[in-house]
Amino acid sequence: MNIVFWAIFGAVVGAIARALLPSKLPTGWLPTIAVGVLGSVAGGLPFGTGPAGFVGSIIGAVVVLYLHRMWSEAE
Repeated sequence: MNIVFWAIFGAVVGAIARALLPSKLPTGWLPTIAVGVLGSVAGGLPFGTGPAGFVGSIIGAVVVLYLHRMWSEAE
């Protein structure tokens, strides 16, 4: 159940982050979930649970997308 929750939460957070900061990352479900889960780990864990954790997860996902954009433009 925990993995399913992370996948659903990652999809929601990743979709919001993609809407805020479009990138060249493939637009399938798996990359969106990966961005959301990475953003949740990077930004959500320091803020804890609840609304602050959700906002932190979105901020973390936007940072992940921004870093991906910077890294892909450098190549």
